[in-house]
Amino acid sequence: MNIFKLKNTIQEYAWGSKVIIPELLGLTSPAEEPQAELWMGAHPKSPSGILKDGKEISLIDYIKQDPKGTLGQNVAEIFDNNLPFLLKILAAETPLSIQAHPDLLQANEGYKRENNQGIPIDSPRRNYKDANHKPELICALTTFDAMCGFRNYSKMCDLFQFLQLQKNIPEIETFIQNPTERSLQILFKELMEFSEERKKEAVDILLERYKKVTPRTDEDRFIFQWICKLSQIYPGDIGIFAPLLLNTIRLQPGQALYLDAGILHAYLKGAGIEIMANSDNVLRGGLTPKHIDVPELMKTLSFSSKPLEIIEPVSFDNVEFIYDTPANEFRLSIIRLTESNKLYIAKKRSGAEIILCRDGFTEIEWEKEKKLKLNKGESIFIPFSTGKYKIEGKAVLYRAIIPISEIQ
Repeated sequence: MNIFKLKNTIQEYAWGSKVIIPELLGLTSPAEEPQAELWMGAHPKSPSGILKDGKEISLIDYIKQDPKGTLGQNVAEIFDNNLPFLLKILAAETPLSIQAHPDLLQANEGYKRENNQGIPIDSPRRNYKDANHKPELICALTTFDAMCGFRNYSKMCDLFQFLQLQKNIPEIETFIQNPTERSLQILFKELMEFSEERKKEAVDILLERYKKVTPRTDEDRFIFQWICKLSQIYPGDIGIFAPLLLNTIRLQPGQALYLDAGILHAYLKGAGIEIMANSDNVLRGGLTPKHIDVPELMKTLSFSSKPLEIIEPVSFDNVEFIYDTPANEFRLSIIRLTESNKLYIAKKRSGAEIILCRDGFTEIEWEKEKKLKLNKGESIFIPFSTGKYKIEGKAVLYRAIIPISEIQ
């Protein structure tokens, strides 16, 4: 099979950057509208296109023609003839909503339930756009600020007490007296279900208190900076409390976070490569004018407090650097081709792949001297039946594969 260049769709959301994606793709910069995400894959909402026999067809239709040859037999059988991942460039100028993703069982049940209720797929009240879960990995291209998972209970209590929030918000005082997973669950639900008047009152108290204290550490300073920024963008939103509740961090370029089902998170600012299971299911929890379904969100969330794990890529050949996660649907790696290491050879392959050229230029060769040039901003789809291939040049490439062996 041939290797195909992809024609991808840009998603224009209000939080996007007018610069990052246009400059990567060599388009006019700044763009007229914010460009938030570039999608590479076969999601029904915005599938990539390929040029076959002189005609452009969607990647979905191309895979349907020969699922086993395109995806690989095991991948086709396990994932019902679908490409199981979606690759994105994400460019956040302002914060995304606080959100979490359901597990596979909840997504399946929720999708069927909302279908039976007759809620249109494009309805703003809809929670489940498909029946799939959405584990995801975000890999920073620039410095990348994010909130991810509930922070250590002791640290959370320390921040509450440092700001003396318990004096005016009794629900916080109750949590401080017995900081456990269950009491955090109760506190979070109470905050989310405050009346609009109480939300405004609580946010006003928080803003008044943090302005009166001197940050003790760089971490305090970073948390308070984001409380300030969020209050300016989403005044009165209870999500302004999130930097106190969630691990609030800055990734350096090349570092990554893995987010499984139920992890409350928000991407705040920066550019990254995002890879996820092929789903668009999002349950929101603040910093958004969109629909928030508190009972459904509560069913999803994990309130455990675990140390935040920043993933660094690991290399065995000093050419390909792999981000290891437990996801079955995807694996992301960086291929760095330099003056001293100009060649990458893909021998044993597990399924279809997508490769994005982040910088530089390369030439890909497969079968009997078939060749294709790949330049900055371009991406390709490599069917499983293409077999072995090699890449030569000077470039930084992001490679998305399905980590399932064809020999099981």
